[in-house]
Amino acid sequence: MPLPSASALLAWYDRHRRVLPFRNMGSGAPDPYRVWLSEVMLQQTTVAAVGPRFDRFLARFPDVAALAAAPEAEVMEEWAGLGYYARARNLHAAARAVAARGGFPRTAAGLRELPGIGAYTAAAIAAIAFGEAVVPADGNVERVVARLAAEETPLPAAKPRLAALAQGFLADAAARARPGDFAQALFDLGATLCTPKAPACALCPWRGGCLAQARGIQAELPRKTPKRARPLRHGAHFLLTDAAGQVLLRRRPPSGLLGGMLEVPGAPWREAPWEAAEALAHAPVPGLAWARVPGLARHGFTHFELEMTLYAAEVARIEPPPATEARPLAEALAGLPTVMRKLLVLAGLN
Repeated sequence: MPLPSASALLAWYDRHRRVLPFRNMGSGAPDPYRVWLSEVMLQQTTVAAVGPRFDRFLARFPDVAALAAAPEAEVMEEWAGLGYYARARNLHAAARAVAARGGFPRTAAGLRELPGIGAYTAAAIAAIAFGEAVVPADGNVERVVARLAAEETPLPAAKPRLAALAQGFLADAAARARPGDFAQALFDLGATLCTPKAPACALCPWRGGCLAQARGIQAELPRKTPKRARPLRHGAHFLLTDAAGQVLLRRRPPSGLLGGMLEVPGAPWREAPWEAAEALAHAPVPGLAWARVPGLARHGFTHFELEMTLYAAEVARIEPPPATEARPLAEALAGLPTVMRKLLVLAGLN
């Protein structure tokens, strides 16, 4: 299919580009470290959530050398609350690989060799930071292209075709001349006008070349294969506090779900609900007057839903058992992943 003019989109972008904390607005070349960090943070996380966390992360780890030199536990704690924690482990591993080789690879193919960097992220870094003529295809770009082409094959089956169509923009000299701006223009178009619901077609610079808009089906695309219902698992956790305002925590194993993150100690997550007697066998400090906190804490993971019961106890001073530690409440809230913070909220400690 004939694709609309890259020049029209770039002209729109030059007038309406979003001002974002991680976007280079000056005349200098974009910093590949910042481009990479922003792209990893934005995976499965909203722009609104990433903005302040991006600045905070940079304040702690200002460049790839600082990130590479940091202990993994510090990186994981700084990532707390952003979710999808394998991203942080891969970010740290990739930083060490970049530091070891003396800098970032400058092509999408080279970037894909780093831990945790897939096709989209590699293309985004290569285009924005290094000016490689490649079009990264994230969800926004897939939506824009699906509507331009009126592609009705449901996602995820349509992904290869949409990615191939997106690369077709590189036949336009304007896209090749400004690949980083063109990629970001596509992102902005999908995020602000060509939105999942109620796209603002009247304001779109590509309205005249959009087959879905011409057929009146733009709000229906891209189609998606229905998701399966996620199974439900159950957890039981134990919140121990003391008179000094400390909380007992432990660190999860380095691999697996939430690997390396802090947690409120508890029983393993499983399919069957935990009865009180069997749950108490997993209490980090046996023999205390553990009281059930009313209600449940709920959290959704990619592949399952989780419901957690909470038992609470207070002592004069926490004496951490082996493989646990005591931290002030404010520090615990900052370092815990979202699923664990919900337990503190359930206990009224937020």
